[in-house]
Order: sequence, then structure tokens, then C-alpha cells
Amino acid sequence: MEGKNSILKQYCNYTFFGILGMIGLSVYILADTFFVSKGLGTNGLTALNLAIPVYNFIHGTGLLLGMGGASKYAICKGQKDNKNANIIFTNTIYITILLALLFISIGIFFSQKLCLFLGADETVFAMTNTYVKVLLLFSPAFLCNNVLICFVRNDGKPQLSMAAMLAGSLFNIIMDYIFIFPFRMGIFGAVLATGFSPIVSMLLLSYYYTSKTKGFYIVKTKLLFNNVKVIFLMGFPSFVAQISYGIVMITFNKIILSLQGNVGVAAYGVIANLSLVMTTVFSGLEQGIQPLFSQYYACNEQHNTIKILKYAVITVILSSIVIYSTVFIFSENIVQLFNSENNLQMQSTAVYGLKLYFTATLFAGMNIVFCIFFTSTENVIPAHILSLLKGLILIIPMAFLLSALWNMTGVWLCYAATECIVTIIAIMFYFHIKKYKKQAQMNV
Repeated sequence: MEGKNSILKQYCNYTFFGILGMIGLSVYILADTFFVSKGLGTNGLTALNLAIPVYNFIHGTGLLLGMGGASKYAICKGQKDNKNANIIFTNTIYITILLALLFISIGIFFSQKLCLFLGADETVFAMTNTYVKVLLLFSPAFLCNNVLICFVRNDGKPQLSMAAMLAGSLFNIIMDYIFIFPFRMGIFGAVLATGFSPIVSMLLLSYYYTSKTKGFYIVKTKLLFNNVKVIFLMGFPSFVAQISYGIVMITFNKIILSLQGNVGVAAYGVIANLSLVMTTVFSGLEQGIQPLFSQYYACNEQHNTIKILKYAVITVILSSIVIYSTVFIFSENIVQLFNSENNLQMQSTAVYGLKLYFTATLFAGMNIVFCIFFTSTENVIPAHILSLLKGLILIIPMAFLLSALWNMTGVWLCYAATECIVTIIAIMFYFHIKKYKKQAQMNV
């Protein structure tokens, strides 16, 4: 009984701080949405929504490196292999620098072409380009912050990771208001506040990664191909989860532009940014349970990994009930917060869309939990298949098919339909792996 309580306490400790930290991270996107809608109206909201996929791609790349590197780091530490743990950390930093330089180059030379690809027309092009360019120029801060937060968490400091994320979010909210309203800096002010927030987060983390108590160090080593492969393989599901969100937004934006124009895109912007809160609750859960899965897997304690999985599934079910009930009951009030121009078309479209779009909540949470379970226990192929199915392979054709059948209703339902199918496949993978391991143990 004591052991069970200890595991439950550890689970609650990690997941509470993980969820709280990720909600804080999502709040600054909502702050952008709220202040931009109040200060710049429907066009500003449309520009922001068109630019958000770029943020998703940067953030996803940061999670690719952070979750991938930190997962392998935790396994090495669990096996008392401190030398390779530090080599993994160092190689993760090397890759982060290289990818940051790539993002900066895109921001300097290709931001305008990127905005045209995203669907910005002449009425919102200038604002979209400003947001995209500045985001890309701040990409080193976003990438490094994600990497350091993941490693600090996996080094046994989930409270500090949460505090750093919340500090960055709080700074962003305050500076959003100051830059957009008193300073009248428009969309540039919104993205500038967002760009500086990971720097604030890293300043808080600096206390830890300069201390003698930390478990990871930069060591003298080359960039090793095997480590790069491991980092990318283990971080791939988290990466796909984020970039697929951006790809889905691009696809939805183009479909909605053809059905309802910029007002429809503004309505989807409200829904998409609110859904970030939903997904970040589960991303926080994911980041909380990942070190525990890796730790117990490294120690060959399979019964404890199953316990953590059961706790996570229960958390998803309870969270889904709370999230969907809140959205369903308060949808009118929620949308009105972002409808500064009292646009009736935008209001009715967003309210109707919220109620349908958020039916995906339970399935989205289950898929995130199963993906990190498979990844952390080195069953990377099922995790990759699930990530690709829900992020690219199923949802895009589903969006075109259902929108052709039922117009906007089809657009709102395709997310839930996709996540439901993937959840069924995830459960099948889980029982197949469980059966295979049981047979392997019997044959020993």
C-alpha cells in the first residue's frame, strides 16, 4: 500500500506541475488572441490565426529536441550511465543551435513567401508578415527554452520547470497589454511580448543550470549520428503533435476561406486558440508522466509503468468531462470575449463550432497519453504511426471529405472523427504489445 501511495504521490507531483506549466504556456497565446481582438479587430485576429502555425512549428521543433533528448537522458540516468547522459544533453544543444540558425534564415529571407503560402490576402498581409518574421527571429529563444525546461524536469525538478513557464507567460500577458494599448505598437507589440517570454523563462532557469546540483553538463564531444537519430525518434511524436496542429490550421484556414471568408477564419482562430488550452492540459500531462515512464522502464518495473498509464487515463477522462462541460455551457460568453466588434456572423459561427470541435477532447487526450507511453518504453513505431495518422494522414483528407459533405459542420467534426479513429488504433496497439510481452515472458 505504501508503494502504491508513493507512486500516486509521485504521479500527482509531476503531472500537476506539468499541466500547470503548460496551461501557463498556452495562456500567452490566448493573451495574444484577446488583446489583438480588442486592439486590432477581426483583421488582426485573422492575421494572428494565419501566423500561429509558424509558432506551432517552432514550438514543435523545441519539443522534438527537448522531449527526445530528455527522454533518452532519463533512461541513461536511470541506468546510472552519467557519461552518455551528458553526451545526449550536449548533442541536443548542438542540434538546437543548427535548427535555430535555419529558422532565423527563413525569417530573414522567406517570411513574405511564407505568408502568401499561409493564405494572407492584401488586407492582412502586412500584419501577418510582421508576426511571422519576428517569431522566426526569436526562434533560438523558443527552442532553447523548450530544451532546458524538458531537461530540468527530467532531472527531478518539475516545480522549477513549471515556475519558469508561468513566469514567461505572466510576462507575456503584461507586456501584451502594455505594447498594444499604451504604446500602440499593434501586431508588432503582440509578437514582441511573445518573443521575449521564453527569455524570461530561461533567466529563471539559469539559477538551476549554473548550480552544482544539476545532473546534466555540456561535455566535449562530437555530434554523433546515433544520438541524433535517437533524439529525433523519441521526440518525433511530440513534434508531429505540434506541427500537425499547424498543418491542420493551414488546411482549415484555406477550406474556411473558401466557405466563409476572413470572418470564418477569425471564428476558427478563436476555436483553435481555445483548443490550445485543451491540448496543453494533456501536453502537460504528457510531459509530467514521461520522466516516470522512462524511469520505471529503465529499472524494468513494468507494473509501475502500467500504474502510471492507468492514472493518466483516469486523469484524461475526468479532465475531458470538465473541459467539454465548461465549453458547452459557456460557449456564448467565451466567444464574446474575443468578439470586440460584436460581429454576429463570427459569434454564431464560433459558438456552433466550439460545441462540435471540442467533442474531440477525450480522444485527443487518450492519444497523447498512449503516444508518450509507447515512446518512453521504446515502442517508437506505434507512437510514430499514431502521430502521423492523427496529425497528417487522416485529418487532412477527412477535412476535405467532411467539408464537402456538410460544409462548416464537416470542418468542425473532422478533428473529433480523426482522433476517435486513432484512439481505437492506439488501444489495439496497446493490447497487442501487452500480449506479445506476456508470450515472450512465458517462453523464457
